[in-house]
Amino acid sequence: MTKVKPIPDGMHSVTPHLVCAGAADAIEFYKKAFDAVDLGRLPGPKGRLMHAAIRIGDSTVMLVDEMPEWGAFGPKLLKGSPVTIHLYVQDVDAFVARAVAAGAKITMPLDDMFWGDRYCKVEDPFGHHWSIATHVREVSPEEMQQAMRKMGG
Repeated sequence: MTKVKPIPDGMHSVTPHLVCAGAADAIEFYKKAFDAVDLGRLPGPKGRLMHAAIRIGDSTVMLVDEMPEWGAFGPKLLKGSPVTIHLYVQDVDAFVARAVAAGAKITMPLDDMFWGDRYCKVEDPFGHHWSIATHVREVSPEEMQQAMRKMGG
């Protein structure tokens, strides 16, 4: 008998699971904006997606359609989201340009940050928040503390 792996190949310990008003449309957006790969969909009643998965870089993101009757509410229905998903990418400038061209809205402009990342924040058309970065320089904890003190933090 084959032993089943507790964490399947290709998965990580933490996996975002997004609720979207229009998960199929969200998948198409993520394919254009984030170069996501569609890993599969499980359609359910009323044409809604009961489960779907995409891969962005080396990570899986699960998606489902809003289903208030099952407690699945997306950020637009909730009038916002307290969650930001962070992406590390090879070229943040090109990645953000592609995301904006696909319909993402910049919420924090692209800039070099004191912690060593070139960094930007966007909101996708479905209300999810993403921070996107490329690590561009090593910064010691002491340098970070000094930079924060200069900022008044």
